[in-house]
Amino acid sequence: MNIQIYCLKRNFDFQKAERFFKERRVPYQLVDLKKHQLGARELAFFARKFGAEALVERSPEALSHPVAYTDDAAYILECLQQNPRFLRTPIVRNGDQATLGADETAWKAWIAQV
Repeated sequence: MNIQIYCLKRNFDFQKAERFFKERRVPYQLVDLKKHQLGARELAFFARKFGAEALVERSPEALSHPVAYTDDAAYILECLQQNPRFLRTPIVRNGDQATLGADETAWKAWIAQV
């Protein structure tokens, strides 16, 4: 199992994800999007999993930008790559599986598969 937690800020959902894996002693890699820019291939992978529109955070800052009001996937991905602060986090990835936000049911299923 290779868990990666992509986060931008330490919000409640991120803390929930981190606590979940720590309590179960599951090793994970933290990818801080402030330090490491998300690659185009990774972003495209997440867009295929969740849909590009679902990746946009519903914060006041993101809602003040046109990216929150478009359904053009290419434009959304371009904006998210340039402005990762508009990305909804945490994104938790386990190989070719991923969750957006806190999804303990899916995480438990991943652990049960091991």
